[in-house]
Amino acid sequence: MVKVATFFAMTLGAFVFWESMDKVHVWIALHQDEKQERLEKEMAIKRAREELLAQAKQKDSLA
Repeated sequence: MVKVATFFAMTLGAFVFWESMDKVHVWIALHQDEKQERLEKEMAIKRAREELLAQAKQKDSLA
């Protein structure tokens, strides 16, 4: 009986561990995706800002 209970407990523990690791991996992947999207947005904003500054500089030099 003890062997059956131990086997059941270890199986349940392994299942809980496996499911929690799966959720952790999903959370990490989502976090990395969000971070990548944020970096891409920041780079797009930086490029747009640099283009606007370059255009403003050209207008100032022409005027």
